[in-house]
Amino acid sequence: MADTSPLISGVAERYASSLFEVALEAGKVDAIGAALDGFQALIDESADLKRLVLSPVFTAEDQTNALVALAQKAGLDALVTNFLKVVAGNRRLFALPGMIKAYRQIAAAHRGEVTADVTSAHALTAEQDSELKAALKGVTGKDVTLAVTVDPSILGGLIVKVGSRQIDTSLRTKLSTLKLALKEVG
Repeated sequence: MADTSPLISGVAERYASSLFEVALEAGKVDAIGAALDGFQALIDESADLKRLVLSPVFTAEDQTNALVALAQKAGLDALVTNFLKVVAGNRRLFALPGMIKAYRQIAAAHRGEVTADVTSAHALTAEQDSELKAALKGVTGKDVTLAVTVDPSILGGLIVKVGSRQIDTSLRTKLSTLKLALKEVG
């Protein structure tokens, strides 16, 4: 099966860029970002909503009607509601999570921030969050926004990605390295 991630990424970036331009003109960059984050949380929490967004089985009309009703009930900004209508009408809902992520990145770049993708074995405390931001600011020279993902399978430590750089201090990686070293010795 062909890898469609570049296609999704390109689609997501184009839609996110268009939404950002409209939000910038309206002076609602942060409000739209917050609304999109809230909608992403709804997708993450509901298997039914996730299926509606990702499944090609539903018609564009069904997806549009469901998303408009949900957006109105959630009290989302009219700009976000219209964006969801356009995305659903164009049969691009499968790329919505990528669009939301791309919007975050565009908004952060506009504010002069860098986004760091952080994978942790457990949720970070506020103190750990601020220490990590300060350390990354020292390295990058820019304000850093953290996108934290909790993955218990890394056992401990962190995996931090900033741009093309990755720092992996996870216990899982250290154990794998030790296992390989022991195989070479024996």
